[in-house]
Amino acid sequence: MSVDLDYSSLAERRADGARRLDLALDGLTCAACVYEIEAALKSVPALRSARANYADRRLTLEWSDDTFAFPEVAERLRRMGYRARPFARADGEREAMETSRHLMRCFAVAAFAAVNVMLLSEAVWIGQWGDLDPATRDFFHGVSALIAIPASAYAGQPFFASAFAALRAGRLNIDVPITLGVLLALAMSVYETVVHAPHAYFDSAIMLLAFLLLGRWLDSAMRRKTRAVAANLAALRAPIARRIGADGARSAVPPSALAPGDIVEILPGERVPADGVILAGASKLDESLVTGETDHRAVGVGESVYAGSLAFDGALTMRVEAANGGSLIDEIERLVEEATAARSRYLQLADRVSRLYAPAVHVTAFATALVWLAAGASAHDALVAAIAVLIVTCPCALALAAPAVQVAASGALFRAGVLLERGDALERLAEIDTIVFDKTGTLTTPEPRLVDASSLDAELVALAARLAHSSSHPLARALAAGHPRAAPLDGARETRGEGVAAIVDGVEARLGGPRFCDLERESAACAARDPEASIVAFRHGERTAVLRLRQVLRPDAREIIAALEERGLRVIILSGDRIPAVETAARALRVAEWRGALKPADKVAWLETLRADGRKTLMIGDGLNDAPALAAAHVSLSPIDATQLTQAAADAVFLGESLAPIVEALDLATRARGLIRQNLTFAVLYNALAVPLAMAGLLTPLIAAAAMSGSSLLVTINALRAGRARRRAAFRAAPAAQLHGSEASA
Repeated sequence: MSVDLDYSSLAERRADGARRLDLALDGLTCAACVYEIEAALKSVPALRSARANYADRRLTLEWSDDTFAFPEVAERLRRMGYRARPFARADGEREAMETSRHLMRCFAVAAFAAVNVMLLSEAVWIGQWGDLDPATRDFFHGVSALIAIPASAYAGQPFFASAFAALRAGRLNIDVPITLGVLLALAMSVYETVVHAPHAYFDSAIMLLAFLLLGRWLDSAMRRKTRAVAANLAALRAPIARRIGADGARSAVPPSALAPGDIVEILPGERVPADGVILAGASKLDESLVTGETDHRAVGVGESVYAGSLAFDGALTMRVEAANGGSLIDEIERLVEEATAARSRYLQLADRVSRLYAPAVHVTAFATALVWLAAGASAHDALVAAIAVLIVTCPCALALAAPAVQVAASGALFRAGVLLERGDALERLAEIDTIVFDKTGTLTTPEPRLVDASSLDAELVALAARLAHSSSHPLARALAAGHPRAAPLDGARETRGEGVAAIVDGVEARLGGPRFCDLERESAACAARDPEASIVAFRHGERTAVLRLRQVLRPDAREIIAALEERGLRVIILSGDRIPAVETAARALRVAEWRGALKPADKVAWLETLRADGRKTLMIGDGLNDAPALAAAHVSLSPIDATQLTQAAADAVFLGESLAPIVEALDLATRARGLIRQNLTFAVLYNALAVPLAMAGLLTPLIAAAAMSGSSLLVTINALRAGRARRRAAFRAAPAAQLHGSEASA
């Protein structure tokens, strides 16, 4: 990037006068780079903050002083070897996909070459104690060279490019010793082959690349999952807004063109394009993605609505109050981004180790060569010892210590019904001491259920379910979901906003609102007895039924809450639902701490308070309003039926209606943490033993590579123990038939 190119004109201006600029960074290859960039930009005059996000390779600059000079930032980045350009989500996702594919291609080439070179090397090893003649041995070395050199040239690109870029900028990164070790091993192997020496080290070089590429690809895959949050948010925004001009003319404009005071029209089936107040019309809105409330809210003149809400029936005329960065959905997006970026600080200790690794390895290898030369050894022997040090100190065992356990544990979690979204979720799950539940759709079923079905005429309920299959109304769909095999009635016709009707045995059957079925008095009495339920009326001639549908607690909610408390965990319910509904559920679950009617920022504030008290929280939620809290928590879970955004913000999702996977995940995470610590201890002991041996010349590069591979193999075998998770029968889902005796309204 040219230093005289000023991108500050692209910056977003905030309401408080501050300006924000997002830049995509090329050359951000490891987590240690984050600290390096932020430290280098900290002293730029008038720059309020500079936050580098390793997950999406983004640098966010914020400033409020007009004296801020962007060229100073650009020049410092250029000197460090980074290239900055305007951040575009679509471009970043395409580049991430291509990077992931390139890493997998490189790994495939390295793995294929490593297998073939190892077969040739084994023949040479065995032949040393047999009758392998030198000519055949040289032939095997030559074939190994023909395989390993081109394969290394292709497969090593990610490391070579990063290392050379760092060297051009006058700095070291973790890829420099890797590149140096591979190139020296290849060069030494070619020399050994040419002079007919008994050993060559092609297998050492290609094995190193194969192991490291696998780790780099897994890292890339995890970062791609993090970037999915913004893409899911964009899908919830209205594609266009119908703005009404002063002359009454309608014009379709992008929501970003709206400003406070504009008048817009919202038709049935469209999303609200901005936050505002209703001026005319009435409708029912699905605000579940915004507030977490699953019941459709009837809105009319004077009521506030939020961007992203879906209108069902009736046109609305609305005055825009907040748009283009100021709406609730924009606030949610900012909270998610900030919480996700803050989470990268969890890796600060690893970053410091990474920054120290490269110079320490080079110093050790160089000192080894100097000591050998000072002791009178030949340059060849000194170089072999130095290469052995570079190879034996390759951090494969350290790099695999946690990921290998995570891979094995992920398989066990999958069998238990839990899917991981973040690579370090297991480590953080093992640290939690507080669990925060959302209520609606998390502790309760996501959709309403028919309650007290046993007290109703089964034949009438079955007929009502057949009629429900012909309606698109959410309550009808909920009734139909309880009878999935019921056949829809022929000739059914739906009256929008009222109900659905069909002729059955020559008599009209109706399903819908109380007035539509002429059951207003009966429905009112039923609603008075159960104010939390949604009422659906049904009539078939003179036969009638009033059906109550409401969300109920998940089958094993009480059992799982009790199991969590037995483990010494503090349980809290934070919900955006109505306070009476939250109180009812909390009492049914015997949870003493709860809050209702919370906005997304309120939930985040609660989590921040818990963090300030030293608590490490597990947040479990399913609605769009839970996404910021999920991202802000120490670790988070979401049910599989949650919104796509919430799943993207969560660290893991669990399957089915049962909450049992939560307990299973916590137990397995504790086991996995123990295995990770064992692996890390072994990796440290390995280096403490292997490095002195390599420096003493007791390890050739070939033995060093074998020792490195052996340490990685032992770490992997130990990690496989994480897959032997014990399922606890006490936490399996209760049969659905047991649910109806212990229902709680939502």
